[in-house]
Amino acid sequence: QLQLVESGGGLVQPGGSLRLSCVVSGFTLDYYAIGWFRQVPGKEREGVSCISSSGGITNYADSMKGRFTISRDNAKNTVYLQMNSLKPEDTAVYYCAADPSCSHYAPFYDYWGQGTQVTVSS
Repeated sequence: QLQLVESGGGLVQPGGSLRLSCVVSGFTLDYYAIGWFRQVPGKEREGVSCISSSGGITNYADSMKGRFTISRDNAKNTVYLQMNSLKPEDTAVYYCAADPSCSHYAPFYDYWGQGTQVTVSS
């Protein structure tokens, strides 16, 4: 059974950092791109970043460029999202999702984790 589990969320002050992890099981990560998304109540799920199956291609939403870094360790079946210079507007539930190709379009993905809460507040 294909499964994704996010972790690493929490409460952090503005300007702080967090590293989210997405551990996958039930499939070979080598063949899947992983996307990170976030969602706040009342809003649509927003694409944050995506990394190709090989790790050779990464892309970011404009508001995350220069602050967030996506990476993957296929040997550990894990994808990471390093988030620096966090802002209150980054507060959301963060999800990872898997698909053979990269996209920032949430309906494109069939497999999702349960999400991890990130709260940026002083």
